[in-house]
Amino acid sequence: MMREPSYAEAGPSADRASSERQSARSIKPLRALMPYLRPYGGAILAALLALTVAAGTVLLMGVGLRLLVDQGFGAGGNPDLLDRAVLVLLGAVAVMAAASYARFYLVSWIGERVVADLRRAVFDHVIRLDLGFFEVTRTGEILTRLTTDTTLIQVTVGTAAPIALRNLLMFTGGAAMLAVTSAKLTGLVFLVVPLVLVPILVYGRRVRRLSRAAQDRVADVGAYVEESLNAIRTVQAFGHEAIDRQRFAQRVTEALTTSLDRVRARAWLTALVIMFVFGAISAVLWIGGHDVIAGRISAGELSAFVFYAIVVAGSVGAISEVMGDLQRAAGAAERLMDLLATEAKIAAPVDPVSLPKPARGAIRFERITFRYPARPDRSALDAFDLSVEPGERVALVGPSGAGKTTVFQLLLRFYDPQSGSVALDGVDLSRADPATVRARIGLVPQEPVIFSADAWENIRYGRPEASDGEVRAAAEAAAATEFLDRLPQGFATFLGEKGVRLSGGQRQRMAIARAILRNPAVLLLDEATSALDSESEQLVQQALDRLMVGRTTLVIAHRLATVQKADRIVVIDQGRIVAQGRHGELMRAGGLYARLAQLQFDQAVEGVAGAVGR
Repeated sequence: MMREPSYAEAGPSADRASSERQSARSIKPLRALMPYLRPYGGAILAALLALTVAAGTVLLMGVGLRLLVDQGFGAGGNPDLLDRAVLVLLGAVAVMAAASYARFYLVSWIGERVVADLRRAVFDHVIRLDLGFFEVTRTGEILTRLTTDTTLIQVTVGTAAPIALRNLLMFTGGAAMLAVTSAKLTGLVFLVVPLVLVPILVYGRRVRRLSRAAQDRVADVGAYVEESLNAIRTVQAFGHEAIDRQRFAQRVTEALTTSLDRVRARAWLTALVIMFVFGAISAVLWIGGHDVIAGRISAGELSAFVFYAIVVAGSVGAISEVMGDLQRAAGAAERLMDLLATEAKIAAPVDPVSLPKPARGAIRFERITFRYPARPDRSALDAFDLSVEPGERVALVGPSGAGKTTVFQLLLRFYDPQSGSVALDGVDLSRADPATVRARIGLVPQEPVIFSADAWENIRYGRPEASDGEVRAAAEAAAATEFLDRLPQGFATFLGEKGVRLSGGQRQRMAIARAILRNPAVLLLDEATSALDSESEQLVQQALDRLMVGRTTLVIAHRLATVQKADRIVVIDQGRIVAQGRHGELMRAGGLYARLAQLQFDQAVEGVAGAVGR
């Protein structure tokens, strides 16, 4: 049996290599867009009809041209026939204009709809993927797929594909009219076809490879910008602007170089096609002119033949031109389909087990061994056992990297352990729906997340259906009203991207209010009061004390007061529980906890802020 690749193996680099091999073969990845085109079948048929009419009127203009030359301009020309021929041409032009309008509007409408559906599908899929995927995939690359790649699809559906189809019809119809007009000259024209196809096939593969590489370089640029702007305070605090400008310029140069290589290859492709095609037309004019002089064909027939030859040549040139767009879109479609094909490692089972009601908050970790996907050689938890009774308040203490945050990650089922089981209220989390599990848990993270919205929406994130009164009550319980009411529009004030209008302590109180509003059975507090001043901490701690009554609470503790109030302290080191008990018991026993308390908690009592860390 073939082993399933891990995220680390199937990350962006492997994804790109595979995609480049596929894209180098054909534009078959565009077939994956069919499910997104199918809902608009009626509009597509109407667009095809308009496209066919427009192409047909162009071909009819060749007939009108022959009549115009032979009967209107020829010897003994008839003015009535001339007038009639001109009217026919004008009528054909009017029909072509109307059909072209309908075609352009319909294909543009379809392109916009398809891209909107595709963006929704990609976002809906990505937001359900587990954290293991995001450990090995850059956010900037995902953003590029949602923006740049979908824009390429829009250009293909709304412009490139209709142009290719229209010119294919023109080529087919023009070739047929060439054969009807003069079989001899038609044979000459089609002697050149192999000369046109060879560069399309040879250079087309190179254009596809370069198109894919150019898209990847643009993704690198986007990822670097996203990372730098997210860390702008750190960038400026360390005076790193000049270095970041240099590194960004290097990435832009790499993207530019790859794009210019693609443009150069595409320009060569177009130039070769034009040279061969219009060289053939020149030969046709020379041979056809001798046939007119010899009386074998009329001047009108030669004019019509040249017209159709130009139509055929123009169609071939246009097809070769848009092939580059189609190839770029094929690469974009493949990248998007790769993303959509990524399966979430954490998902609800086919027949999920329901959690018992009412919720009790009993937690059980049994013989857990866990390694993060990005660090498969190091165990974050090893033979980890922990039981927490309903309503119990447990403080997790340990040095940095001990595994405290991992306990939270597994309880929220962001990951599944490699061995062992995690249970909530007696139900193994792997047998339950993750959404149902998370609905019973409230989280106050170490770094609170504030969305680009007002306070109402940010706090209501904990329970979207909550009323304004409930939101305000949660804010009051978290001591957040005292600063929210002072904002220009109160709770309706836009808080800025990532809550830049709030201080660190204010952002943390917002996160606490969000957890309070959720009213969960289990509370997870990760350094919940680490960014508060003494007065605010006291207010928030009182609110949390009231909230934790009757609820199971796990706290990653940094403060002596938090630890002393816990029903039990669990000391973790290198993924294992090394001690459990109350503060006094653990201090008397000595060991790791006593050393941490001496180094950190005593300093906090003396007024020097310290943190045990993760």
